Amino acid sequence: MHEIQANQLDITFFVPCYNEEKNVTKTLNTIISAVNKTELSFEIVVVDDKSEDLTKEVVSKYINQSESQNIILRENKVNLGLGRGYIDTAFFSRGEHYMLVNGDNAEHEETLLKLLNDVGKFDMIIPYFGSNDKRHSMRVNISKVFTLIINLISGYKMKYYNGPVIHKRFNVMRWSPDTHGFAYQAEIIVKVLDEKGTFQEVLIENLDRTEGASKAFTIRNILAVSHSILQIFLRRIRKLLFY
Repeated sequence: MHEIQANQLDITFFVPCYNEEKNVTKTLNTIISAVNKTELSFEIVVVDDKSEDLTKEVVSKYINQSESQNIILRENKVNLGLGRGYIDTAFFSRGEHYMLVNGDNAEHEETLLKLLNDVGKFDMIIPYFGSNDKRHSMRVNISKVFTLIINLISGYKMKYYNGPVIHKRFNVMRWSPDTHGFAYQAEIIVKVLDEKGTFQEVLIENLDRTEGASKAFTIRNILAVSHSILQIFLRRIRKLLFY
């Protein structure tokens, strides 16, 4: 059974890691440097998703050397995937707000600050890249197609449905989707919009990964994304028919 925590802090950073021994230290440094420029109380929950490298050892060493009380390492006994980890960790966390920061060091400190500056003002703070997207052209085009599909079937006109969104943690738990894949964020965003939640879209820049390759394009994730698209479509049909 999940252990649901009362809000004791302003924000929880969820840092998922799968074979990120070369990136996770930089990620933690970036988060801490950014949040220390705000007045937000925080915790960082690092989740090692059954890595095959030394990720958990690197994180453990970081915690011990920094003697930090607000960095927590959780170790999955099996690989659960990003979507499952995102939802599960929300139930163990203590922040009123909840933010994904991937362990691959893909976010600027300036990017995190732009998003963190709006914490408390909206139900969702949603980043988008616009013309600043520095990813490979194939990934950019796939993201554009995905956004177009979600807008088409949901009836909304959002600029992006992924990335380091900041949610109220309650909404992540309340509207958690049944998916293990990379489209979980779209499901939550659409549901919060359906419930008339407030949001702010923030233009940010992104970085190429410093080490390793993207893990987004696997059969498992493609099937999970397809499942999420179907769920959003069926929810729209129910909304049109019954509400």
